[in-house]
Amino acid sequence: MQSPEQTVLLLNAIVIFIAYAFIYPRVAGNNFNKITGHDVVASSIVLITSGSLYWNSAIEFNLLITNVNWFWFTLITFGVIEIPVLVWYIKRYQVKLPR
Repeated sequence: MQSPEQTVLLLNAIVIFIAYAFIYPRVAGNNFNKITGHDVVASSIVLITSGSLYWNSAIEFNLLITNVNWFWFTLITFGVIEIPVLVWYIKRYQVKLPR
């Protein structure tokens, strides 16, 4: 049986993997604005899924330095997992960043 933290981390990792390995290369390419727009959808998917599992629960999620609710755990860990993948994607697909 997985802990709630493991469930959310796995959900985040799966959504990020699918987004950056399959969806973004096909629909966003090297367009930073499209990547950002699709990323809003990806993060919404994990927040809605986590919310459906943990809404109104008294479960506290351990964020190493403090305990937080499901929303903040999902959002923060999504960002922590995504940042290195985004950096890799930017280099791999030569994404042009806005100035």
